[in-house]
Amino acid sequence: MDTYFDLGGYSFPVTTQSTEAQTWFDRGILWTYGYNHEEAVTCFERAIDADPKCAMAHWGAGYAAGPNYNMPWDLFDHAGRAAAARAGYAHARKALDLIDGVTRWEAALIHALPARHPQPDPLNHEAMKEWNADFADAMRDVFAAHPENHEVRTVFAESLLNLTPWKMWDLTSGQPAAGARTVEAQTVLEEALEGDPSAMHHPGLLHLYVHLMEMSPFPEKALKAGDALRRLVPDAGHLIHMPTHIDILCGHYQNVVDWNEAAIEADLKFYEERGAFNIYTGYRQHNYHFVIYGAMFLGQFEPAMRAVEGMAETTPEEMLRMKSPPMADYFESYLSFGPHVLVRFGRWREATQLELPDDPDLYCTKAAHVHYARAIGHAALGEVDAALAEEALYHAAIERVPESRTLHNNTVVDLLAIGSEMLRGEILYRQEKYDEAYAALRRAIVLEDTLPYDEPWGWMQPVRHALGALLLEQGHTDEAEVVFREDLGLCSQLARATVHPDNVWALKGLHDCLKARGETVEIVQVRQRLDLAQARADGAFAASCFCAQAAMRAVE
Repeated sequence: MDTYFDLGGYSFPVTTQSTEAQTWFDRGILWTYGYNHEEAVTCFERAIDADPKCAMAHWGAGYAAGPNYNMPWDLFDHAGRAAAARAGYAHARKALDLIDGVTRWEAALIHALPARHPQPDPLNHEAMKEWNADFADAMRDVFAAHPENHEVRTVFAESLLNLTPWKMWDLTSGQPAAGARTVEAQTVLEEALEGDPSAMHHPGLLHLYVHLMEMSPFPEKALKAGDALRRLVPDAGHLIHMPTHIDILCGHYQNVVDWNEAAIEADLKFYEERGAFNIYTGYRQHNYHFVIYGAMFLGQFEPAMRAVEGMAETTPEEMLRMKSPPMADYFESYLSFGPHVLVRFGRWREATQLELPDDPDLYCTKAAHVHYARAIGHAALGEVDAALAEEALYHAAIERVPESRTLHNNTVVDLLAIGSEMLRGEILYRQEKYDEAYAALRRAIVLEDTLPYDEPWGWMQPVRHALGALLLEQGHTDEAEVVFREDLGLCSQLARATVHPDNVWALKGLHDCLKARGETVEIVQVRQRLDLAQARADGAFAASCFCAQAAMRAVE
């Protein structure tokens, strides 16, 4: 047991006479709070082995077998739903059988669990959502009776978030989403975090608060919670990573890169012990995704490409070929980011020379993005005929992408629609059809802005960076300035989640607009922000997008 992963010192004492059972229970609950539910179930089962009469070990196994914020019932395939329903039901009933002698709050949790798993046979996922509602209602009663207990508070708060996962806030209005229990969840979490210092050491409460506030108009409210969470559970990479959901919204891009690299290192320990044939692979990919995204906003090519390569090395093809769970639908899209890094940094000739995957049907997202990057590269180099040929191949590749293929909260098909308009705009621009080019890029922006919430955002490079650069190149300074202000969040039109504070690219664009129109006051402040951003970038970029000729000339 001494060689197990380092999960810190947090303990959730339960009724057992076995020190070994308590140790395994603590590990199980910490993995549950860290969204590694498969490992959590394994730990709870080890606790049961150590003390077969431990009711809470069965409660934990039953609880962890069910849905969660990232894996609601509708993302389970039928076999997965059936297995989860059977396991959850069996453990919930066994916990009831062993309930004699537990504490009052343990008994309350045990009595609530059958609402989450009311029967051993699965229904369709819409019907099973009612189980979530019933469980939230049951946990509300448990919380009313035991508000002092952080574990009860955590389970109740999670039950509220699971009613409307990733739909807690209306991004357009900035208000709680219709039908979501956002206000109730916020009250439950903030009462503890603001009123009880011990709550700032509770990984479950802190994790849930980050998720709740990231979609809100004020994600910065969770900065302190994130700072408290980062170091609590040393080998739980997802909990090291989670605060960067807030960092990226606040423009703290270096934190995004550094802490996700730390999360990668932590999760490599898990990968080396448990391999890639598990749902937690998606969480490992998520760390790499964040490094790539953060590095792109910082203007740092090397860490972005290092993360692309690291993800590819730890995502084996045999895992993607699993049919249940449908791993390719879940995880193949994460392997498509390399082409976007080349586009972001203007590596045009490298982009045009990208090779297709050996199996373009399995790697259908990556294949489409290879054609996208080739086409953008050819267009930027003025090779319009080659760009048109790749554009046709891009559209053919899109036809091979199934509707079931996702990038977390988005369908790949929806994301590739943005690429279609972006690519069209770049080609039209090289054909000197400027108004048509700008119209295509604006259509891409509408698609980008209206994606379902996700972090990182579904499209890797803000389309506004290209539109602004190309508007400014043709002397449309006022229009370009509006575009850059929108991207930086310096106007109120856009949802908080869709802006990118202090990113080096839009700061460069805004600075150049102010300079072009002879502005002398604000430009001093913007120049200061730009200098700070460029100090960490690979260099002083000549435009907000390498598709602008000024940027291309600067690297020739």
